Amino acid sequence: MTPGKAYLTSEEIRSLSARSDLWGAWLVTHAWGVILGALALFAVWPNALTFLLAVILIGSRQLGLAILMHEAAHNALFKTKSVNEWAGEWLCGRPIVADLPEYRHYHLTHHRHTQTEKDPDLRLSKPFPTTRASLMRKFLRDITGQTGLKQRAQQIMFAFKMAGEVEGSPSSQDLAQAFSGPVIGRAIIANVVIFALFWAVSGLWWAWLAFWLLPLLTWFQLVLRIRNIAEHGAVEFSNDPFRNTRTTLANPIERALVAPYWVNYHLEHHLVMHIPAHNLPKLHRLMIEKGHGEKMTTAPNYLSVLARASSKPA
Repeated sequence: MTPGKAYLTSEEIRSLSARSDLWGAWLVTHAWGVILGALALFAVWPNALTFLLAVILIGSRQLGLAILMHEAAHNALFKTKSVNEWAGEWLCGRPIVADLPEYRHYHLTHHRHTQTEKDPDLRLSKPFPTTRASLMRKFLRDITGQTGLKQRAQQIMFAFKMAGEVEGSPSSQDLAQAFSGPVIGRAIIANVVIFALFWAVSGLWWAWLAFWLLPLLTWFQLVLRIRNIAEHGAVEFSNDPFRNTRTTLANPIERALVAPYWVNYHLEHHLVMHIPAHNLPKLHRLMIEKGHGEKMTTAPNYLSVLARASSKPA
């Protein structure tokens, strides 16, 4: 369960694994601060550019909330367990219509069986590399809301126990949303609060529709797919922790828009999954210092990952 034990001492793992309530509070505050700041920017200077910027920034921070829920699923967001569970559910998961307990169960299965036939995320990675045309079609479905609408329809049907899985939706796989009526109800409660908060901040009754629902159905789906491809797309189908996942050395713009909160250090996360995200760069440097850099699957940026993922001849 912890491949990193073969390469790290117990003291190194213990030092890197220290949780912090202050770090957790800062990360959650940062995510919501960017969201509300982007909304306020449009409210002060309403124009097409600030509208587009707000949609992109908020959609990227919705991915940030999914990543922080992922942190909470590993009990790494807050040191205090009760705060970790509450914040992971109400401040991170339920606003984006995700369920922390269901996600935790699903995601730990992914860690146990990474890139094997038992990996529930295998359908996300197995199609890659694909053709450039195929990848562009996927991106078009994401950015036009088709993927997001399919996922939301699936969630509603799950709530009434009427349907199964929506094939081809990255978030339906990654967020592992086997929903029931109560789960949908909690997500509605969270979004009613967001509706009121957005109205209060912007003075616009339609702010939730334009700056929460629209990003959730479009930009969030796009960057979620890119994140999924970068983590396990076009890598080896094996048990080798250096070859069955990838770390992407993101630049500042990529970190802001595609890879918030150190999610790009995915190989390191798989080595020791309970290390808090802010310590993953330290683990990356430590692995290089120990001489493992040549064995690790890395990419210099997300564009190079997408080029590799779309390298199949037409």
